[in-house]
Amino acid sequence: MKIVIAGGSGQVGNVLARAFHRDGHKVFVLSRQPKAAPWPTVIWDGRSLGKWTEVVENTDVIINLAGRSVNCRYGPRNRREIIDSRINSTRVIGEALRCTEHPPRVWLQASTATIYEHRFDAPNDEATGILGGSEPNAPDTWQFSIEVAKAWEQATQTFLPLPKTRLVLMRSAIIMSADRGGAFDLLLRLVRLGLGGQNGNGRQYISWIHETDFVRAIYWLIDHDSLSGTVNLAAPHPLPNRDFMRILRQAWGIPLGLPSTNWMLEIGAFLLRTETELILKSRRVVPTRLSQTGFTFQFSEWIEAAPDLCARWRERT
Repeated sequence: MKIVIAGGSGQVGNVLARAFHRDGHKVFVLSRQPKAAPWPTVIWDGRSLGKWTEVVENTDVIINLAGRSVNCRYGPRNRREIIDSRINSTRVIGEALRCTEHPPRVWLQASTATIYEHRFDAPNDEATGILGGSEPNAPDTWQFSIEVAKAWEQATQTFLPLPKTRLVLMRSAIIMSADRGGAFDLLLRLVRLGLGGQNGNGRQYISWIHETDFVRAIYWLIDHDSLSGTVNLAAPHPLPNRDFMRILRQAWGIPLGLPSTNWMLEIGAFLLRTETELILKSRRVVPTRLSQTGFTFQFSEWIEAAPDLCARWRERT
C-alpha cells in the first residue's frame, strides 16, 4: 500500500511508519520539521494546501496524527496551539481529499479516549459511553481537554460525506511503546527511581494499548470496510492506577514504590511543565467495535504487556 502519515514524525507516527516500512509498504510522512528517516518526509505547514497534496494522489490510506503535544501546561498560548494544530490539520486534509482526483480509500483520523467522562462505575464504549464535559467540580484543564477532543472530531464533519473515502475517528487510549520519550518511558522512569507507587487515591482507571496491538488495530481498520465513524483503540481490560503501577513495578523487579498524593503531583507537574490531568483523570475505555468485528488482542491484560514492554525497553537502550 501507499500510506501517508500526517504528523508522522512524533512517537506514535514513528511506531506506525516503522511498522509499515518493515512490512514493505510505501510510507510518506507529512511534517513541519522533517527528521532523518528511512522513508520520505514531505514538508507541510499543517494548515494550508500546497505541493504536499501531490503525495495524497493515488494513496491507499491517509492517517492524520498531527497536533501539538498535550504534555505541557495549559496556558493561553499552549491552549490555542493545541486547538489550532488539530483543527487546522484536520480541515486541510479534508480539503485535500475533496480536490484529489484519486483520493485515499481510508482516512484514519486521530482522536482521543480523553473525550469520555471521568468515571469509575462502568466502562465507556462507542455506543453507551458518556462523553465528558459535565462532571461536577472537574478542573478547568480537564474541561479543556474534552472541548479539544470534541472540536477535533467535529472538524471532520464538514467534509462528509466523502464518496470515495471511508472515515474512521480513532479514540486512542495511551499507546504504550518502549520508545524513548513516550508515556511508558516516563512511567518506567518513575518506577526505576523508586517513585512508582499509586498516584492520588489510585482508583482512577488507566486505559492503554500495547504498541503491537495498536499497529495491528490500524491494519484492521484499513482492511475492514464495515468500520467507520468512532472506534475505541484500547486494550479490553483497563485497570485502576494502583494496580497498573504495582504490575509495572513487578515487571521491572522493584517491589516497592513511593506513592504520590494529589498535591505532590501538582508540584511535580508544575516543575515538569505538564498537567496532572494526564495521570489523575479516570479513563475507563473498552474496544467494543473492534471486538465485535473479530479483532483479538495479543496483549489484552496489563500483566502480559508490562513485562514485554520492559524487555523491549531494555533492548532499545
